[in-house]
Amino acid sequence: MSSEANHLHMLFFPLMMQGHMLPMVDMAKIFAARGARITILTTPVNATIIRPNIDDSVHLHIIPFPTAEFGLPDGCENNSFILPYNQQINFSKAIASLRHPFDSVLRDLSPDCVVTDLFLPWTYDVAIARGILRIVFSGGSNFFACAKSAFQQRRLPADKVESFVLPGLPHQIEMLKTQIMDLNKLAGTPMEFIMEILKEAAEVELKNYGTLMNSFYELESEYVDNHRERMGRVWNVGPVSLCNKEVIDKSTRGGEYPASVNECLKWLDKRPTSSVVYICFGSLSLFSIEQLREMALGFEASKHPFVWVIRNGGNDWIPKGYEERIKDVGMLIRGWAPQLVILNHDAVGGFVTHCGWNSCLEGICAGLPMVTWPLNSDQFYNEKLLVDILKVGIMVGSKVYTFNMEMRLIVEAKAVETAVRRLMGDGMEANQRRRRAKQLGEMAKRAVDKGGSSYEEIKILMNELIDRKKSV
Repeated sequence: MSSEANHLHMLFFPLMMQGHMLPMVDMAKIFAARGARITILTTPVNATIIRPNIDDSVHLHIIPFPTAEFGLPDGCENNSFILPYNQQINFSKAIASLRHPFDSVLRDLSPDCVVTDLFLPWTYDVAIARGILRIVFSGGSNFFACAKSAFQQRRLPADKVESFVLPGLPHQIEMLKTQIMDLNKLAGTPMEFIMEILKEAAEVELKNYGTLMNSFYELESEYVDNHRERMGRVWNVGPVSLCNKEVIDKSTRGGEYPASVNECLKWLDKRPTSSVVYICFGSLSLFSIEQLREMALGFEASKHPFVWVIRNGGNDWIPKGYEERIKDVGMLIRGWAPQLVILNHDAVGGFVTHCGWNSCLEGICAGLPMVTWPLNSDQFYNEKLLVDILKVGIMVGSKVYTFNMEMRLIVEAKAVETAVRRLMGDGMEANQRRRRAKQLGEMAKRAVDKGGSSYEEIKILMNELIDRKKSV
């Protein structure tokens, strides 16, 4: 197929946010490795993030980002850099203003198809006007897609009912009302613009050529089937992070190779196999000072070595004498961390995660059991997949969906300690959880290897696109 594939030109246009951009770049690299001619469309600052992790098989096409025009700080071209929610709407407007540059790129490059993020629904109309297929990249799981659809079809529970079962799913999934991603909750908040984006995305959902999922069939087969029944054309081509095989590839995923990688590896090298807990809540999650203190005390009380990635600035949350007490057992990393490197280190035996889909998959690929601590977005649904269906997760007790860190119920230190001890402990339950996690990790690697389910789905899609190109 590779000689024919060389004539297939695919343009990838990722959303400028780490959790969306990085898996799309991985996906682009995978299609390039299979022989397609690949262009990634992005902006100058995002190009500096992407460039260290790609080779000459992937071409970057750069368009300017209108920061000044929309009142954004200079260089603020990635949503992961923006912390105040009152700037989110300006960032969203700046992205929407890229419609005309995007159209010019399609006119000049004439790709055979475009792969664009779910949160860029306006790209559908632009692409179709140029006679170019749009394939949408969905950054979530098939389970989430099915659960979200089930939620929309449910009968509204009575006000006094605290929980309800999502109808029509292969498993009985019970959710608390407080955990549900109800977009109506965004009305009147700085995040209200998301409602409009998702509404527009839903309008073009069935018009797209199809959907690319960062998942693999064996992980959630019943939900892949369910998703396809509703949507038709869905290709599961993940876990895409597995295309980063060498330490240098894993370390540069997200930017230049930082000095902290070597420091972290040296620290981990001194720890026994499967003894360390890795704690990270993604690129956007912040916590209140009170919650950070409870976390700190809980991780310390668990008596397990830990690496903790913290996004919050400042030190006012650190308990008195804490850093001195944990200096031999805990490592704190501020800001960015080489997550793929850490998760796959022999010393790491468990993962405390916010249940963002990328992190869920990366934990699964590493064969690790997880403590689940969802906050918003699709995370409470992903927790149900990890805990109730895959049975590799332990809930810490997070119960309220919100983007506002001050509105979350505090998870106390004792609950944190208990969850980590269960995660890392011995006994039949813990050993079965670890065994299942390792099995899933092996399944993930088989899926992307030659002849695996994801490998074959890429071939099916590429052959389809090549045949279509020939017939035009």
